[in-house]
Amino acid sequence: MHELALCEGIIDIVNSEAKDKGFKRVLEIELKVGEYSGIVCQCIREFFPVAAAGTPAEKAKLTMSVIPGSFKCPDCGYEGPVDRSKASCPKCGGYGIKMVSGREFFVEQLKVE
Repeated sequence: MHELALCEGIIDIVNSEAKDKGFKRVLEIELKVGEYSGIVCQCIREFFPVAAAGTPAEKAKLTMSVIPGSFKCPDCGYEGPVDRSKASCPKCGGYGIKMVSGREFFVEQLKVE
């Protein structure tokens, strides 16, 4: 249920931007969600209207794009996706891979009027 807290954080961003930029209404909020972030997009969609009620984001369209996971292997230099069931480098088989993207969660863009 941490998605409700995330939605409240999105509304904090909206309110801060509305105060700074002077807009009254948000038409659309574009979010970026990492594949490995642990965030359930459907829960964000369900909780967002509750968090947005009575704010400039009430009735805003919510769009989400997934940022795919990418890993780097220090042994062979491979960078790219990894099979979740193996969790090793697909090129050399090494287990020292490090995630370089896929945990992100952020507001990419607000469309306002």
